[in-house]
Amino acid sequence: MALLTVRTAADRLGVSYSALKQWIYKGTVRTVRTGGGHHRVSDAEIDRMLASQGKVSGGRTLRRPRTTGMLVSISGRNQLRGIVEEVRVDGLLAQVRLRIGDQRLTAVITRDAVDELKLRRGDEALAIIKSTEVMIAKGSA
Repeated sequence: MALLTVRTAADRLGVSYSALKQWIYKGTVRTVRTGGGHHRVSDAEIDRMLASQGKVSGGRTLRRPRTTGMLVSISGRNQLRGIVEEVRVDGLLAQVRLRIGDQRLTAVITRDAVDELKLRRGDEALAIIKSTEVMIAKGSA
């Protein structure tokens, strides 16, 4: 369990240092005290606070890249929630297949993204589609 300083925890939560200190004094945030009486906040407590504010992922309403790994907000409107059906990793890339209702969606993403998200078969995931073009086809009758 990693313990963070109040300033670092405030950065991860996206709040000011003084706001977090007030939450600590009110008992809203659980901390551990050092021998010198300083407050430290655990990663688990930060995750709990983000979840209580509705700021979860994973899935990052505000995302601070490479800091918390938590999805907090995103502007993409085309979001499809599904279940990870398969993850294939080969070299630098990975193929992820989501089951969305009775449909399948396949995405190719980086291996690093799969590792950071800890994607595994059976996980719930969100496909966010951003495109400037949509093509529709119809078979000949």
